Amino acid sequence: MSDFKLKEDTSWLDNLRVIATISVIFLHVAAPFLYKFTKISGFNWWTANVYDSLVRFSVPIFVMITGALLLPKDYQLNDYLKKRVVRIIFPFLFWISIYSIHVLYLLKNGFKLPFLQMLTIGSTTFAYRTTYHFWYIYMIIGIYLFIPILSKWIKNAKEKEIHYFLLLWIVAIIIAQPLFSKYVPDFNLQYFAGFIGYVVLGYYLSIRNFENVKHIKAIALLIFATGVLLTVFGTYFLSLISGRFVIDLYTYFSPNVIIAAVGLFLFFKHINLANPIWKAIRKFINKHSFGIYFIHILVLFYLNKSGINGAVLGPAFGIPFATLACLCISGLMIYLLKKIGLAKVVG
Repeated sequence: MSDFKLKEDTSWLDNLRVIATISVIFLHVAAPFLYKFTKISGFNWWTANVYDSLVRFSVPIFVMITGALLLPKDYQLNDYLKKRVVRIIFPFLFWISIYSIHVLYLLKNGFKLPFLQMLTIGSTTFAYRTTYHFWYIYMIIGIYLFIPILSKWIKNAKEKEIHYFLLLWIVAIIIAQPLFSKYVPDFNLQYFAGFIGYVVLGYYLSIRNFENVKHIKAIALLIFATGVLLTVFGTYFLSLISGRFVIDLYTYFSPNVIIAAVGLFLFFKHINLANPIWKAIRKFINKHSFGIYFIHILVLFYLNKSGINGAVLGPAFGIPFATLACLCISGLMIYLLKKIGLAKVVG
């Protein structure tokens, strides 16, 4: 285990969180254009395809950061549940109420919802339509519940045991791909096929020492570029064959997205961003990133109603512009909500 070293400075993970926060907004701004394959100009569709492919790492990176930060620690179960899980539950309940009330108001110009339905709204089809980005919150709550158990195993695991877990995870992902699923026996590897693999991967890459690898930053960028290019061109050719947009290579468990996430993770691990302006931006976004994730879909909705979306000045300029506008407004709103005493519920 001499090749393992836990970095005391975790600012590189903060840098990654900032990039992932911006990227998830960018992804949601670009996505609508992709479903207009053959219905919009080739240039506009390709622009959205390239943009979206560049940021598909966003959710995997969030989960990898979770593994890198939480798995090395020791936990007392009661304290952990209070500090970690409860800290997610209150913002979740607050924002799902806000989104649900908002959509009911839009649909009915007012709302009437039975009390019992309000209690179960988080698991209904209606809730998914109103808060489609909340799938991530459901997933991360499940991961947080599992962290204390996983932490005890991974800190006592040998390197080859971690390799074994990650190998099974990769195999489970590959055999689940549409390209292979018809030709591979139906092995039941579902327990290795979820986001928990990203948690373990993030932990492993964060403590694995790559300092002796020559040109590690260039290699990391090459890995990232390979994953992105596979996504860009693979998606185009699959869509061309089908005559419609095919999302298969955009999923968070497609091998190309994993490759891109690994490359970006390693690249940020080995660079030092010391610019004072970047440090100030990093501090602000990191402090409010959870709330920004919750609110950004609502902000995008009203920006779009105001005519500010990815189509403004064309997707090439409109997607970055709408992303920046959404980021700034979302960050400001979370900052102000915290200032008026809602810090515990806005995220």
